[in-house]
Amino acid sequence: MTSAFGQALLDHHRGERETPLRQRDGEASKVHPVEDFYFGGFPDEPAADWVRSWLDGPLLDLGAGAGRDALHFRDRFETVALDVDPALVTLMDERGVADARRGDMFALPEQFERDRFRSVLCIGTQLGLSKSMQGLRSLLADLAHVTTADGTVVVDGYDPTYEGAADMLGFRADPTPGLAFRVVTYEYGGRLDPTLLFRLVSPDRLREATTGTDWHVADVRRPHDAYYYRAALEKA
Repeated sequence: MTSAFGQALLDHHRGERETPLRQRDGEASKVHPVEDFYFGGFPDEPAADWVRSWLDGPLLDLGAGAGRDALHFRDRFETVALDVDPALVTLMDERGVADARRGDMFALPEQFERDRFRSVLCIGTQLGLSKSMQGLRSLLADLAHVTTADGTVVVDGYDPTYEGAADMLGFRADPTPGLAFRVVTYEYGGRLDPTLLFRLVSPDRLREATTGTDWHVADVRRPHDAYYYRAALEKA
C-alpha cells in the first residue's frame, strides 16, 4: 500500500504536490524538506567521497526512496534499488533507476540468493527500523547472507549520546547507555501514516551488535560534527 510519505515524494516529482510533507510526534510537527533530502544530486563533498570509497558493485540500495543514490551509482556498477513502498518504486522507475524493486529490507534472504552483492548501502536511518538490538543483529545476519565474502555495508544513524540528540522530534530516552528510541509519523494531504519506531544506537552499541556476526565496524564518520553519523562495516 502506498504511504503518505511515498505519495508526497511521487507527487513532488510529478509537480503535483500542493501541501507539505510533515513529520509529527503528537501535537508537535515540522515540515520535512522533500526537495533537499530526496531530489538533490549525490553530495559533492568529502563525506560523500568516503561513502563511495566503501562501496563496489553489485550494490544493493536499501530503502532507496526517490532513487538519488541509485541514480548516482548506476553508471559505476550494477545497482539494485529496493523499497517497500510501491509509489517510491514507481517514482524510481520514472526517474530512470535501472533496477527498482518493491521488497522488504527485513526479508532479504527470501528475495536474493547468497553472495548476490558486493556492497549494501543503507542510509536514511533505516537501520533503526530494526527496533531492537536483536532485530539489528538479525538484519546484520541477513546482510551477511546476501553479500560476498569481501562484502561491505555503509549505514547511518543518530547517536543518542551526542549533544543535541535529545532535541530531535520524536526522541524517547532509554536508561540503557547508548540507546534510545525515536517515533515519527508522516502526514501528507490529510493522511497519516502508521507511526514509525526507530531504535537509536550509538557507534559503540553498533559495534556491540556486530559481536558474533560476520561484520565489524571498520570506520565511523560524523559528516556534520553532530549526532548524525555514518559507519562502514566489513566482514571480519
